[in-house]
Amino acid sequence: MALSGMRGLSVFISDIRNCHNKEQERLRVDKELGNIRTRFKNEKGLSPYEKKKYVWKMLYIYMLGYDVDFGHTETVSLISAPKYPEKQVGYIVTSCLLNENNDFLRMVINTVRNDIIGRNETFQCLALTMVGNTGGKEFSESLAPDVQKLLISSSCRPVVRKKAALCLLRLYRKNPDVVNIDGWADRMAQLLDERDLGVLTSVMSLFVSLVSNNAEAYWNCLPKCVRILERLARNQDIPQEYTYYGIPSPWLQVKTMRALQYFPTIEDPNARRALFEVLQRILMGTDVVKNVNKNNASHAVLFEALALVMHLDAEKEMMSQCVALLGKFIAVREPNIRYLGLENMTRMLLVTDVQDIIKRHQAQIITSLKDPDISIRRRALDLLYGMCDVTNAKEIVEELLQYLNTAEFAMREELSLKAAILAEKFAPDLSWYVDVILQLIDKAGDFVSDDIWYRVVQFVTNNEDLQPYAAAKAREYLDKPAIHETMVKVSAYLLGEYGHLLARRPGCSPKELFAIINDKLPTVSTSTVAILLSTYAKILMHTQPPDVGLQQQILTIFKKYESYIDVEIQQRAVEYFELSRKGSALADVLAEMPKFPERESALLKKAEDAEVDTAEQSAIKLRTPAANHLTLVKMPRQTVSDVQESSATYEEAPNPPVEAPKENGPVEVESNATNITEINNEIKVEPPSTSRSTSPADLLADLLGPLAIEAPPAVEQHPAQGLDANQSPVGDLALATLEDQSNSVQPIVNVEEKFHILCTKDSGVLYEDPHIQIGLKAEWRAHHGRLVLFLGNKNTSPLMSVRALILPPSHLKMELSSVPDTIPPRAQVQVPLEVANLRASRDVAVLDFSYTFGTALVDAKLRLPVVLNKFLQPITLTPDEFFPQWKALSVHSLKVQEVVKGVKPMPLPEMANLFMSLHLAVAPGLDNNPNNMVACTTFFSEATLAMLCLIRVETDPQDRTQLRLTVASGDQYLTFELKEFIKEHLIDIPRAQAAPPPAVVQPQLPAAAPATYNDPGAMLAGLL
Repeated sequence: MALSGMRGLSVFISDIRNCHNKEQERLRVDKELGNIRTRFKNEKGLSPYEKKKYVWKMLYIYMLGYDVDFGHTETVSLISAPKYPEKQVGYIVTSCLLNENNDFLRMVINTVRNDIIGRNETFQCLALTMVGNTGGKEFSESLAPDVQKLLISSSCRPVVRKKAALCLLRLYRKNPDVVNIDGWADRMAQLLDERDLGVLTSVMSLFVSLVSNNAEAYWNCLPKCVRILERLARNQDIPQEYTYYGIPSPWLQVKTMRALQYFPTIEDPNARRALFEVLQRILMGTDVVKNVNKNNASHAVLFEALALVMHLDAEKEMMSQCVALLGKFIAVREPNIRYLGLENMTRMLLVTDVQDIIKRHQAQIITSLKDPDISIRRRALDLLYGMCDVTNAKEIVEELLQYLNTAEFAMREELSLKAAILAEKFAPDLSWYVDVILQLIDKAGDFVSDDIWYRVVQFVTNNEDLQPYAAAKAREYLDKPAIHETMVKVSAYLLGEYGHLLARRPGCSPKELFAIINDKLPTVSTSTVAILLSTYAKILMHTQPPDVGLQQQILTIFKKYESYIDVEIQQRAVEYFELSRKGSALADVLAEMPKFPERESALLKKAEDAEVDTAEQSAIKLRTPAANHLTLVKMPRQTVSDVQESSATYEEAPNPPVEAPKENGPVEVESNATNITEINNEIKVEPPSTSRSTSPADLLADLLGPLAIEAPPAVEQHPAQGLDANQSPVGDLALATLEDQSNSVQPIVNVEEKFHILCTKDSGVLYEDPHIQIGLKAEWRAHHGRLVLFLGNKNTSPLMSVRALILPPSHLKMELSSVPDTIPPRAQVQVPLEVANLRASRDVAVLDFSYTFGTALVDAKLRLPVVLNKFLQPITLTPDEFFPQWKALSVHSLKVQEVVKGVKPMPLPEMANLFMSLHLAVAPGLDNNPNNMVACTTFFSEATLAMLCLIRVETDPQDRTQLRLTVASGDQYLTFELKEFIKEHLIDIPRAQAAPPPAVVQPQLPAAAPATYNDPGAMLAGLL
């Protein structure tokens, strides 16, 4: 800055440095600010030298942390000076003192613009630097065209064009509208031909920002990027000043590979081959050396190359090479390289077919758990969590439990949660799962959330064979002299419910169980006391024949807590005391807990919520928004070998080619004959349940629902029923079935048939019994819907205690108006229902409706016909409109194709009518093959707004029972849901059925049928 000639500034800086304390410094600064303020009042008497000096002093004072609230006019005025020294000071101090929202910046817009369009390159560089550091929306609107002209000008020197590119990048980030995409694609392609690497590096930074927002507009730039990488990899025409420790411009290589990751794929075979040659050279030529700076540069290029290899879905050989390279990195001594190796190996888990290769390095990854650096330990934990499956779960979970003894407190909660999830997902048997969770509670009780022991209770409650084992393990832990309070809770609960199963074992009599549990009572908190009181009541109930001494001890405790300050404990003590004096009434009230309904695991949800992403927005996150989320996997009761031993034959269904992430659990293929669940790439086949015995699927229910609603009993199905039973595909997806066996009043219409009719119509009868008729009328507009329920009393007596509750799935926002408590005789009540669709899903809402007529209570759970096709709007496209859209949606996850088998044979006109009923507009003439059909529609939701969907069906005239279905849209979740929705209707079309006779009980889903959180009982429990 050439400050040596300013004696006054040098003296001021020396005075500040010589101050002995903060107070002296403040006094000296105040004195100098007062002097500057006085001199600025007589601005006409100031020479350019003095003005520069005082402005420098203001900047120094500002850098010390003091407020400078004057002198901005004088600072800005220096920008207009004709000489370089004054103009330099004006630009530097202005960019430091003023932010983009300061009103003083408006005063200099014209001056800055004149410098940018002027002939003086030095002034141009000063102006571009200031705009690039400070520029806001007003600068972008006023100066962006001039900056663009500088960037594409062939007469400007490279130093100016570099600054112009970075300045335009700043303006584009502040106001994306300043760059016209239509006109800039060709210009950007020309700029990428630049030979000067400095300009090219700055242009590439701008290009990365442009393609991150709209890659489709810059397809013509993709070959240029590949050529840039070829030039750098071969070290062709690279000036020495851009070679960093023998690596040609590593910054440009990283930015170019980052830009390529925003393009969905590379279709040109020549460009793809050239790019893979470059990537192969990078992978082969990178190694760990002693020079830290060279390591940093080479590894920056290498790890970006690995991300690009994953994005391009390279051949398995190259993927194996990448994993082997990362395996070498996680074993070196340098902690930064180990960290990056673990992080990138975790990303590699997103690629199919490499998990087995990563498992070869499992021992080294486990060793990283003992690394002194906590960040490396965290990455190792994440990697072990992601690579775990049924083959290595036992070993990994045992290592995590062992590491739990020495892990620092900052990691124990996350470690406990992940160990519990892995034990739940991949348990070889349920007794091992119980052992793991109890060990977890014993070793890290302070860091084990209630959700974890709730899950143990759910599994034990829903599995009768597990109950004696779990109770015995709980009894063992109570023998320890010091156990955590969480262990007291779970042990007390298990012994209260199932301690009577251990009565014949030594040390497990009711009196002994009571004594060992009661020893913990004085040391536990209020919440645990409530559980112990319930345990005492259970022990008292199970003691047969009654033990007078034990009964007296327990009643004394109840009496003691009747005046306890906590209302919950007081109420329990009073009620248990009174119930214990009623004899048999105690057994009725304190009966064994029923099986919990199946819902999504709260642990998985908690793990997803705990993942806070602080990394910068990258192409990886855009491509895989939910790929790293674990989904609920059910543990089947029987394996394939078990089924074969039962001398029954079951046919395995082919795996679907694409499985999009679903919120509601794993994608499953079901029929009336078999339940087929894909678990860790292995197919487990379950025969249909034929009794009310506990299904392992039920073990995945959630305990936290306040109501324990037992699942409906399974209904035996005979092989002769098969697919001829005409189970509706919409019925498979519905949230509830009518539990008519629990009501004395039966419907007089086929409720299933009425539901299917309303799925394609907007008005009709939803439900009718001898007392009430429920009609429905609906209007749909975009992603909003308005339904009106008509509740009609058919009798001459009023319907009392009328209740209606909506159980909406997560993708629907529903608001039901209030329902009157009484419906008068022969009267009709209208109840509006507002619906908003948040995203694509096939789940269906449930209306939980009940009323009382006389002494009869009628409770019905009715599926509402708010299905996916209600938010579809047919649209007709011309060939010129259709084919560009079809070609643009070429990403693997946006265009899904599947061969559908088991289709009901039908001619194409009948299939076209089916599509029209689903609001899919059939477009004749778009496909030249007369056996094929093309349809178009628009899907409306709050997340996607109006999203175009394209469907193509290719039929086989020789075999009408199979076809190839292709669905494309701009959202991968929508594509998957729409494909499954169409497939279900093609496989089994809903058709009218006669109302069943009253004596015949309607078939229900088996107890093992998957419902995740869609089970109506679970939904009701979670809502209440």
